[in-house]
Amino acid sequence: MSIRSTKETAEEYFEAWKKRDFSRLRAILDDNVTFAGPLGQADGAESCVRGLTGLSQVVTDVVVEKMFVDGADVATWFNLYTEDAPPCPTVNWSHIKNGKITRIRVTFDPRPLIGK
Repeated sequence: MSIRSTKETAEEYFEAWKKRDFSRLRAILDDNVTFAGPLGQADGAESCVRGLTGLSQVVTDVVVEKMFVDGADVATWFNLYTEDAPPCPTVNWSHIKNGKITRIRVTFDPRPLIGK
């Protein structure tokens, strides 16, 4: 079995998240993946999947605008859509090793999502 490229791994992450296919999403996360963003942190794949599952309760769409690949790193600019807020421009920076995501850093302005 061949290892996915860095870009293929990032694309699969967003496809699985958008389709709410959390078992597929879990399969591309390293067991020790870390996540940090404005609304929380997660250590380990199970914790990351729980966080994305919870977020998916309010997310209506994820629209990727652009991916930038630099070696093992991918920065993805996307819009996060919810029922109650305007589209939220977001950047996800993932580090990928051997076809698995090992680190995720996300940044966006959370004020529209939390009502401030």
